[in-house]
Amino acid sequence: MAFLEDGQAAYVLHSRPYRDTSLLVDFFTLEHGKVSAVVRGAKRPNSRLRPVIQPFLPLQIGWRGRQELKTLTTAEPVDRNTFLSGTPLMCGLYLNELLERLLQPLDPHPHLYVYYQYVVNELSSGSDVEGALRTFERRLLLELGHGAALDQLDPDGIYLYEPEQGLQRIAQPTDQNRMRCFYGRHLLAIGQDSYDQPAVRQAAKRLMRLQMDRLLGDKPLRSRELFQKR
Repeated sequence: MAFLEDGQAAYVLHSRPYRDTSLLVDFFTLEHGKVSAVVRGAKRPNSRLRPVIQPFLPLQIGWRGRQELKTLTTAEPVDRNTFLSGTPLMCGLYLNELLERLLQPLDPHPHLYVYYQYVVNELSSGSDVEGALRTFERRLLLELGHGAALDQLDPDGIYLYEPEQGLQRIAQPTDQNRMRCFYGRHLLAIGQDSYDQPAVRQAAKRLMRLQMDRLLGDKPLRSRELFQKR
């Protein structure tokens, strides 16, 4: 990557204190994926960057540095801040934590960036939060090479999700595996991002949870714990 980058579309995923007056910030960028950068002086009260380094605010940023950790040079908002509160805020923090945990540094995912913009807008408007979340989760899994193929299925079949083998057709579920079983017609609807039916939404939530947990391992999501406490 070039020593200097400018005019990069980005969102803040996560920030934490760095030394006395700076922040270490992870951005999700359109062209470069997840980029980590030091934002010098951002903790000072008069810092011009302090009010800009906020989640869900679309930015144009620039940085310098050839190593994995960059130094931020510019950050300008390109739209109004998307104010989230309550359940939409918890959902937004969940999305950011997924990207923070699952994306590799400097691995571009431009299509996923567009889906992220879409889901942030849906969280702001509140029109279809659950459907937007499931759509984004599925797109993230596909981008990472872990999404299940949901097209060549029998609508009347029953399928068991196995973490290592994916979806396997079975005759009947058992008490032990029932929570990992899905009707073919629900899986086909999920594959088309069609979440009008409550049963499809419930099936999608279970399936995405199973697939995400496989990738996340034993370390739980902090955002999920916060949501459960609420």
